[in-house]
Amino acid sequence: MVKSHVMDIATTTSKNGVLIRLTEERWKHICLMHPSLENKQTKVLATVKNPEYIFGGKAEELLAVSATSKQAYFVVVYKESKLDGFIITAFETTDTLWLFKKELVWSKRS
Repeated sequence: MVKSHVMDIATTTSKNGVLIRLTEERWKHICLMHPSLENKQTKVLATVKNPEYIFGGKAEELLAVSATSKQAYFVVVYKESKLDGFIITAFETTDTLWLFKKELVWSKRS
């Protein structure tokens, strides 16, 4: 019998104090879709733990955001419940018009 299980490769804690998991499957997806992030797993986890902004998504996901330069931002999309959470994807973007139109859930500056 083959056991199907999700392999966690790293964890961090969100601003809400929820344990957020990064699974092997999600990390492979992130690296496949965004090869420039292959060596940035630490940055992905750090962005969830200590973001500059957190925005709300359309499907109850959260977007943790940190600036990488004046024009570029690092975005980590994740979901959390009271018990658990997981990273969905991560990417870098300079196209922030859509991002800053989202509902601001939390800001380091507030």
